[in-house]
Amino acid sequence: MAALSMRAEKTMRMSELARVANSTLPRLSKVIDRLDRNGWVVRRPDPTDGRSTLATLTRLGVEKVSATAPGHVARVRHLVFDQITPAQVRQLGAIMTKLSAALGHEA
Repeated sequence: MAALSMRAEKTMRMSELARVANSTLPRLSKVIDRLDRNGWVVRRPDPTDGRSTLATLTRLGVEKVSATAPGHVARVRHLVFDQITPAQVRQLGAIMTKLSAALGHEA
């Protein structure tokens, strides 16, 4: 949902979303089914490519991301960043940059 929320149209092809989420299409499809049942995401055929499916964050999905993000950020800060020194944070950043580049997710 976070990846969708960062897109201007709140939409991505399922194949791209699976790549960004480091997931397989079948696994992502199950997740999208659950999000769809909650009214947070809808899926529809890609009008520009009949072989692809688009996932779109709904208004309710945007509201859910907005409501959840502050708590998520606070929890990550507590569990990760509050446990390590500033030097370790810099090391973690360098490590994550290297891993992300190796995975093809360069910033």
